[in-house]
Amino acid sequence: MRPNDLVHLVVPADPQLHPDGRRVAYVRAGIDLEEDRYDRSVHVTDGDRTVRFTQGPSDTSPRWSPDGASLAFLRKGTEEGATAQLMVMPADGGEPQRRTDLPLGVSDLAWSPDGSRLVVIGAEWIPELADLDDDERKRAPKRITRLPYRGDGEGWIHRRRTHLWLIDPDGEDEPRCLTPGDEDQWQPSWHPDGRTIAYLTRPADRVDTDPSVVAMAVEVDSGATRALVDPGMWARVDHAPDGEVFLTGLPDPFAWPAPQVIWRLGEDGPVPLTAHLDRSVVPNAPASATTGPRFVPGGFLTVLEDGGTVRLVRVDLDRGDEPEVSDVVAGARCVTGFAVRDDGGAVAVTVTDPATPGELLWVEGGDERPLTGFGPIFRDTVTVHPTERFSVERAGVDLDVWAVLPAGFDTAAAGSVPVLFNIHGGPTSQYGEYLFDEFQVEAGAGYLVIGANPRGSSGRGRGFSRAVVGTWHDEDSVDMLDLEAVIDGALARYPQADPDRVGVMGGSYGGYATARLLARTDRYGAAIVERGLLQWESFSGTSDIGPYFDRMFLDATLPDDAAVHRAASPAGTAHRITTPTLVLHSEEDWRCPIEQAEQFFVALRRAGVPAEMVRFPGEGHELTRSGAPKHRVERFEIVLEWHDRWLDSPAG
Repeated sequence: MRPNDLVHLVVPADPQLHPDGRRVAYVRAGIDLEEDRYDRSVHVTDGDRTVRFTQGPSDTSPRWSPDGASLAFLRKGTEEGATAQLMVMPADGGEPQRRTDLPLGVSDLAWSPDGSRLVVIGAEWIPELADLDDDERKRAPKRITRLPYRGDGEGWIHRRRTHLWLIDPDGEDEPRCLTPGDEDQWQPSWHPDGRTIAYLTRPADRVDTDPSVVAMAVEVDSGATRALVDPGMWARVDHAPDGEVFLTGLPDPFAWPAPQVIWRLGEDGPVPLTAHLDRSVVPNAPASATTGPRFVPGGFLTVLEDGGTVRLVRVDLDRGDEPEVSDVVAGARCVTGFAVRDDGGAVAVTVTDPATPGELLWVEGGDERPLTGFGPIFRDTVTVHPTERFSVERAGVDLDVWAVLPAGFDTAAAGSVPVLFNIHGGPTSQYGEYLFDEFQVEAGAGYLVIGANPRGSSGRGRGFSRAVVGTWHDEDSVDMLDLEAVIDGALARYPQADPDRVGVMGGSYGGYATARLLARTDRYGAAIVERGLLQWESFSGTSDIGPYFDRMFLDATLPDDAAVHRAASPAGTAHRITTPTLVLHSEEDWRCPIEQAEQFFVALRRAGVPAEMVRFPGEGHELTRSGAPKHRVERFEIVLEWHDRWLDSPAG
């Protein structure tokens, strides 16, 4: 795979079953490099015939009406500054009709149980800016009165509000805001009786350095609201067919990092249903388009992140306090979305594995049938390099490791193949059984690619994820020792790997870990520190998650624990680095703001390290996953050129 081969990555996403239990709507997502955009359109298949249902180029979130007569979806135009708006069209095809014209667009939608209305999450300017034109809004001073005021990928969120809006699918009635006010709302869920809608919001009575989220309900007719549960780290709120409320997340946001759990809301509060599994129902990598419970007779289906895989499981609610769980879709792959038939007898599911970007499957009676053929087309077009999974033991724990092998690699022969050691972000995320374009492009350039899940990663339970909490002020923290053991183990496993030509790189936490490793050793011939957290004190004030992230991972806060923040900051140990280092960052990254990279780069130059910085304009923290296609290709070229230059690779 080469950088330009990104154009061949085509995947199905967000499957939705028609009420007839046969037809499946899904989003076909690809890349248009010439237009520098993502091409997304809704397709519908019944297993025998597939039709392109919408024309795109940016159509997402298909949702069938309860009677199956209509399909609603979101469409974003191609003009500059366009926002997504709600569209509704006949289920048998036809011209979609626009049903919203909200100033800042729509981000979510849900049909009422009787299909007479929809609720959407719509955004609008705060009153002070609503009547200004674009030029005047840009000129006006930004008055900030609370946190967070800026979000990665969202920009200046203090200037707008997101609310629940009631929409007439026929377009006869004007949209009505159900939840006006100063707080944002998201993730709506209709009660089965259609009289109330549950949603998530931030509690107005908490200090704004507390990241808590509360589930609320609003009466559709009166607009009266009430809290459903105490504030916590809630990711979803859902209703079962009988009206029971189910929550996804954690009751305490500062219990993170830990597996997220599905809870049933009882009279005395939330009751955990999946905590005994010690695995998260909200996968980090790859993310799932479908999270939370999807109800079937006697229980529900959910995705489950587990040791480098994402499984689809059934949770049987008739089996006591610790419900029995059984696999629906498992194996060496990752589920990225699903929709289940009402009787629970069939599932449409999207999956990926190390050789397949994505496929839509029909699963019924224990049999699987592909509904799409994107994988074979991709493999016929692009050379997909083989992936091996193995483990490295350290301190009594087996660490999961993946190697992607370059062309001609002989796992038993001696030789001289350069190595690229990749460190994932998070750290509560995972490498796993999915096709990762980074690994394939690096292997395509002639590198033996190594990725691993050290302690701190997700997929292995609460204790594994929390092993790094409160340790990063120690240079011998558990993740540093794990990562060093991984590269030692990989070099021992593959005699053809050249120990004198090893590069290391990572993004976000991976950039943080890379910078810390570089201060410990000169073993690496080249390094890339990308979008990293590199100075904890300034991060605490500039990042969109800064006001609380230190408490979660350092187990320390400012100003009381400033010494811990300094000891955990790679900017303070950069003077010990000798490895040629590229600092790569996005200029609109508000998760790890670019001032982090600037501090680190200057420290490297002060130390006389061969160092360069590359800055991507107009991009945020998610450049590698959802940035502009041309920037993603250019980034790949920059990454390979840097490592080729210093490691004398076959491509260099």
